Amino acid sequence: MSEIHSEWLQLENGPRAWYARPGGNGPHPGVVIFIEAFGVNSHFQEVAERFARAGYCAIVPDLYHGKVYEYADFENAIGHLKTLKDDLAMQEAGLAIAELQKRPEVMKHAIGAVGFCMGGRFAFMANAVHADKIGASVAFYGGGIAPDKDPAGRQPLLHLVEQMRAPLLLLYGAEDQSITPEEHGRIAAALSTAKKRYTLTLFPGAPHGFFADPRDSYRPEAAAEGWRLTLDHFSQHLGGQA
Repeated sequence: MSEIHSEWLQLENGPRAWYARPGGNGPHPGVVIFIEAFGVNSHFQEVAERFARAGYCAIVPDLYHGKVYEYADFENAIGHLKTLKDDLAMQEAGLAIAELQKRPEVMKHAIGAVGFCMGGRFAFMANAVHADKIGASVAFYGGGIAPDKDPAGRQPLLHLVEQMRAPLLLLYGAEDQSITPEEHGRIAAALSTAKKRYTLTLFPGAPHGFFADPRDSYRPEAAAEGWRLTLDHFSQHLGGQA
């Protein structure tokens, strides 16, 4: 599928969002994309367009309200991350879901969530907070889900596991210095104990941020396989192309 359309939208009573959709009338499955700590930059616009080319209507709520940071500006990006409130982020995610649901080209009951880094944590959270609307979720190296102590001061999320309904795909890099094997174990134990459907995959040789091609952490093979696994996951649980 080659023809796509992309644009900025204004979410009702909320922030703007980048939106990319396939050509034609659809209906297509939808996906909410949660950003890294650097804002809705050109990389995330391209990720949305990549989903559109794969047959999904993709929306990226601007949780940073217009702020974008260079990848080298880690200090200010993390400083902004620390100001985010989980409740507000989930409220704005709900506005993005509502925007998808009201659009004629979107399948109303086939909406997934995917996030990267900071956004991986939000994709995990959305699976619980918006359990009645999310049909599948994918978290790429989501930090702050179950750490010993989160350096950004965020609350762990394992108390939300019982609320989850949608199948969850968790993707991690073996060389990620910010998410330990012990954290993988705590997340898996909580999901297994709650009898939730999940898959946890570890990529040897991959650091944190391995999917983002503008970053030094990019690992093409892990990124390509992570993308294929993501599309397989959404295809199985939402419909659409694999």
